[in-house]
Amino acid sequence: MKRARVAAGAPTGKKSGGRSADKKTGRRPSAPPTHSADNKSAGRTPAALGYRMPAEWEPHAATWIAWPHERRDWPGKFAPIAWVYGEVVRHLVSGERVCILVKDAVAEARARVVLRRVNVDGKRVDFHRVPTDRSWTRDTCPIFVRRDRDGDVAITDWKFNGWAKYPNHLRDDAVPSRLAQRLGLPHFVPTALPTALPTALPKALPTALPTALPTTVPDAPNPSHLRPVTLNPVRPDAAVRSPLRVVLEGGSIDVDGRGTLLTTEECLLDAVQARNPELSRTDLERVLGDYLGVRKVLWLGRGIAGDDTHGHVDDLARFVGPRTVVLAAESNPADANYRPLAENRERLSAMTNAAGERLEIVALPMPEPLALDGVRLPASYANFYVGNAAVLVPTFNDPADRRALGIVADLFPDRNVVGIHAVDLVWGLGTLHCMTQQQPVAGNARDRD
Repeated sequence: MKRARVAAGAPTGKKSGGRSADKKTGRRPSAPPTHSADNKSAGRTPAALGYRMPAEWEPHAATWIAWPHERRDWPGKFAPIAWVYGEVVRHLVSGERVCILVKDAVAEARARVVLRRVNVDGKRVDFHRVPTDRSWTRDTCPIFVRRDRDGDVAITDWKFNGWAKYPNHLRDDAVPSRLAQRLGLPHFVPTALPTALPTALPKALPTALPTALPTTVPDAPNPSHLRPVTLNPVRPDAAVRSPLRVVLEGGSIDVDGRGTLLTTEECLLDAVQARNPELSRTDLERVLGDYLGVRKVLWLGRGIAGDDTHGHVDDLARFVGPRTVVLAAESNPADANYRPLAENRERLSAMTNAAGERLEIVALPMPEPLALDGVRLPASYANFYVGNAAVLVPTFNDPADRRALGIVADLFPDRNVVGIHAVDLVWGLGTLHCMTQQQPVAGNARDRD
């Protein structure tokens, strides 16, 4: 999904999300336990301890967003973006708290002005000052996991490398560990030991690698999200000798909460924008099982046109129930999305979930192609977000808007389904799911099925 800077903001004592965990465990926010593959042999992975990644429709303690501040992510269209964020918060706070990352007091004050003007109840919002590079929290905030037997919530801290494309990502990568400290939650750092040489590296590497390579790109008139970047090569001999911190973005996966995960080969396995070139399909399935409680991975093919993440699944296929997947469908054979989406349907039709049950597939239309300045944008209704009280669906001033809203409303009859105008937002190459990350409720609250 798309990139905008995430602003600073960690829970300060009695902020949302961390309060239940702190009361239950009595932990000091400054010293959460941290686990990695180093203690895997002692059974310390989240799955071994009983944690799993809940489905998005299960109860939330909070939704995390980052107030937009990176103007280059919406070149020429930054002004309306804060108002889109304000609308998102307004519709979420009726069902859950909203935690907002901001850079500093000035950014917080500006955000509060917008929220006050759109009539958001400020008592339902918590600001946390945690510096970030962009505002796409689906990919940069923690992926939370929950243990059913006692309701304990923990953080999985996957490596973020700027979608293997953008050099300014170090502050985003630090967000999960900073939030783990502030929330006082258990903190797991996923690592894996490769079983094979990297598949995405050149066949031959120079015998002497340069000691320093460029980590920035020259200024250019292009939008920041379209600039190329040179990445450092990896020695294959080093890759096979030590555990690697695993790269994963929240937008690259979707789960049913019962052991099944959706993803794409284009994002996790392709040599282009390779996240983990040293890891095989089997390696990735193993680490997803260890850290998210996944028992079965369903591999789709390619993502949609215009997606600069190279194949995030949350633009094309989403679980909406334990056996039901909503899948984007393109009706125009001449469109670039027609064949990839048809192939994904063919794959999904032959798949079963972790329980061995056949999947029900619900087709969700695609809007007409949306472009600006000659750039195809990743406009998709599948990038909706499921909150406790509302499902927010991006709309694009398109004839298919009404049909998409009706389909989603039928799938979530217990929630309000709200269309959020996203024509300006998608210029940043992401919409509603990209800008949100859910934190599951702690304690013994009954799960919503």
